[in-house]
Amino acid sequence: MVKPYLGFAALNAFFNILSVVFNLFSLTMVAPFLDLLFLKSDQDYADRMALGVPEIEFSIKSLIDNFYYQFTSIIVDPERGKLYALIMICVLVVVMFFFKNLTRYLAMFFIAPVRNGVVKDLRNSMHRKVMDLPLSYYSNERKGDIMSRMTTDAQEIEWSVMSSLEATFREPLTIILFLATMIFISPQLTLFVAVLLPLTALLITRVGKSLKRTSVKSKERLGSLLSIIEETLSGLRIIKAFNAEQPVQQKFEEVNDKYTTTMNRMYRKTDLASPMSEFLGTCVMVVVMYFGGKLVLTNDDSLTASMFIAYIAIFSQMIPPSKAFTNAFYNIQKGIASADRINKILDAPNDITDSISAINIADFKNRIEYKDVNFSYRKGETGYVLQNINLVIEKGKTIALVGQSGSGKTTLADMLPRFYDPSSGAIFIDGVSTRTIKLKSLRSLIGVVSQESILFNDTIANNIAFGLESVKQEDIITAAKIANAHEFIMQMPEQYLTNIGDRGSKLSGGQRQRLSIARAVLKNPPILILDEATSALDTESERLVQDALNKLMANRTTLVIAHRLSTIQHADEIIVMSQGVIEERGTHNELILKQGLYKKLSDLQSFS
Repeated sequence: MVKPYLGFAALNAFFNILSVVFNLFSLTMVAPFLDLLFLKSDQDYADRMALGVPEIEFSIKSLIDNFYYQFTSIIVDPERGKLYALIMICVLVVVMFFFKNLTRYLAMFFIAPVRNGVVKDLRNSMHRKVMDLPLSYYSNERKGDIMSRMTTDAQEIEWSVMSSLEATFREPLTIILFLATMIFISPQLTLFVAVLLPLTALLITRVGKSLKRTSVKSKERLGSLLSIIEETLSGLRIIKAFNAEQPVQQKFEEVNDKYTTTMNRMYRKTDLASPMSEFLGTCVMVVVMYFGGKLVLTNDDSLTASMFIAYIAIFSQMIPPSKAFTNAFYNIQKGIASADRINKILDAPNDITDSISAINIADFKNRIEYKDVNFSYRKGETGYVLQNINLVIEKGKTIALVGQSGSGKTTLADMLPRFYDPSSGAIFIDGVSTRTIKLKSLRSLIGVVSQESILFNDTIANNIAFGLESVKQEDIITAAKIANAHEFIMQMPEQYLTNIGDRGSKLSGGQRQRLSIARAVLKNPPILILDEATSALDTESERLVQDALNKLMANRTTLVIAHRLSTIQHADEIIVMSQGVIEERGTHNELILKQGLYKKLSDLQSFS
C-alpha cells in the first residue's frame, strides 16, 4: 500500500538525512569552539599556521584540519581576532540549527500524505472486502468486532505504525551517524557503548513482545464491547419490554471491566518505554563519562578535553532518538496486533467471485433450473441445509416456496443471485451456470424484496433509485405510484427529498416495504425474489403492499417465499419444503387434494 506514495517517502528520507547531518554538524561545532578559543595559547596558533594550508582530501580528517586552519587564521588576524571568530561560530551554529529544523519540518511535511494515504487505502480495501465477502462469512462473525477492526484497528495503525514509520527510519540513521562520529573521536569509549546498548535493546524487545500480546487481547475485548453496544441499540425495544435492562447492563459492565483492566496493563507497558530507555541510556552515559574522564585526567593523547566534551554532547543527543525509537518499536508492536486483526478480514477467502471465463448475459429468455443442488453453510459439513433440489422455473411463471421455518426456503432463493453457491450441483439461467456469469450481470437481472425492508439513512428519492445512476425524477415518481407509495410521500415534509432516518426509522412498516417495492420497480428486473414481503404488516398495509406486489409481478418471473398461504394460492406452482428437501409440489388445488404437508399447513392457518 506504500507504493503509490514512494515519491513522498523518498523526499521524507532525503530531508531526514539532511536534518541528521545538520544536527551532527551543529554539535561538532562545540569541539573547535572550546579548543581554539579557550584552550590554546598564542604559540599553539603560531605552530598551526606554520604548518601551512592542509592538503584537501576526501576525508573527515582533511575537513577538520582545513576547518582548524581557516578558524586559526581568523583568530591570529589582528583586524578580526577571537571575538570575530566567536561571532562566526555563533552564526554558524544558528545557520546549522535553522537548516536542521527546516529539513526536519520538510521531512514531516512529506510524510503526512504517506501516513494518511496508506490508512485511507487500508479503509477502502477493508470496506471493499466487506462488501465482496459472501453472506456465509458473517454468519460466523460478530458485527461489532468487524466494526472494531474497520475503525479502531485502522486508527491504531494510523497512530501506532504510520506515525512511527519516520522514527524507525530517522532515529536509527541518527544513531548510526552519531555512533560513527563517536568512533572517529574515541574508539575506546565507543566500545563500551557498543557493548551496553544491545543489552538495553534486548530488555526493551522482551517488554515489546509482552505488549503485543496484551494489545491483541485488548482489541478482542473492544470487539466484544462494540458487539454488546450494537445489540443493545438494535434490541432496545425488546430489552425494555422484558425488563432486561439490569442483566444487559451487568453484562456490559463485566466486559467493560475486563477491557479496562487489559487497557491499564497495555498503557503501563507502553508508558514503561520512555523512562526505561532514558534510565538505561543514562547508565550507559555515566559509564562513558567515567572512562572518558579517566582518559582525559591521565593525559591520554587519544582523547583531549575538548573532544571529550564534544563526545559527551553527541552521546547525550543519542538518548532522545533512542527513546523515540523505543517508543516507535512499542507502538509498532501495538499496531502489528491491529494489522493481524485487519488481515483476518482482508485475507478471508471469498468463493463468490467471477471466474476468469465469466460472461455477461443481457437478458433472461427461457428458464431457471436448479439441478441436483446440495448446500451446507460450512465446507466439510455432512448435514446439508438443502438436499437434492431439482426445480425448473419457466419464464413468466410464479413459483411459491412454503414450509416451516428452517426448511431452507430463503437459502434456496438466496442461491439464485449467488449470495451462496451450491456445495454440489448447479443453478442454470437459460442453460448457463450461474458460476460462469459475472456477478454484476447476474444480479442486474434480479430484484429482491425481503421481509425486513433494508433502507438507508438518505432521502426517499435516493432510496428508490439505490444502485442506479442518472435516474430521472419522473421515473422515480412513476415507480412510487406503482408501489402505492406516492400518496404518503407527497405528505412528507420535503416529499421525495425527505430523509427517512436510520434504516427508515421515520416510516411505518408498510411505508418502508412500499419503498422497497418502488426500488424493485425502478430497477425493472425480469426475475423477482419476494421473501415474505407482507408477513410483518397489518391488514391495511398488507393490502396496499400486496396490490403493489401484484403490479410488480406482472409479466415477470417470480420466486415467492411465503408463510401466509393465502397470498400464493394463485401461484403457477407451489413448492413445499421440509428439512431441506422438496416434500410436495403442485398448484394450490392439487396440493389440497393430496392431503399432505401443504394441506396440514393450510388447515393450521385456517384454524388460526
